[in-house]
Amino acid sequence: MWVMHMPKPIAFFDTQFQRQVRESDFALNPFEQLALDYIAGTVLDYGCGLGNLSIAAARRGCRVVAIDASPTAVERIRAAAAHEKLAVEASGADLSTHSIERSYDTIVAIGLLIFFRRERALALLADIQANVAAGGCAIVNVLIEGTTYLGMFDPDNYYLFGRDELEQCFAGWKILVSRHDSFPAPGDTRKEFATVIARRAAINRE
Repeated sequence: MWVMHMPKPIAFFDTQFQRQVRESDFALNPFEQLALDYIAGTVLDYGCGLGNLSIAAARRGCRVVAIDASPTAVERIRAAAAHEKLAVEASGADLSTHSIERSYDTIVAIGLLIFFRRERALALLADIQANVAAGGCAIVNVLIEGTTYLGMFDPDNYYLFGRDELEQCFAGWKILVSRHDSFPAPGDTRKEFATVIARRAAINRE
């Protein structure tokens, strides 16, 4: 087991994932649906949750590495990939210290960076950017300022990005998608999101 003590966010989602597995609730969320058409080649699904996007990408012929801190998620992904004979390698990791070990054609981080303090969130983003192969894509989704649903966070260990901060972090990349979404959340609260899909410049061979 890679998590000796589950921090609040991991326990929150592991419980949610257990319910979804029981109910066979594996539908792509809106951000995963958006991401799917931009995914190609070798893929890192970083903070992959139940792996719905990983499984969908592998069904399209991608080779996927899926990493998450939830034991329930990793177990579900391994079982689904084995059942369908899909090219998905699922691993558990402590994402507060994890670093990416090689480059990928596509790196996806949907709803991951927000679960760390600003310094760690930005370091994770820089690690993602550094490991996208030339001509490849980064797909990143975060909660932003204005979000009032905070029940899933450790109060001392989260970060809400500025409204345009995520896009600004991709200066020098080709922005394919940059959008903001707002959704109601429990307790008369809201979730405010920013999503960026960006392509890294290809190597100039001239």
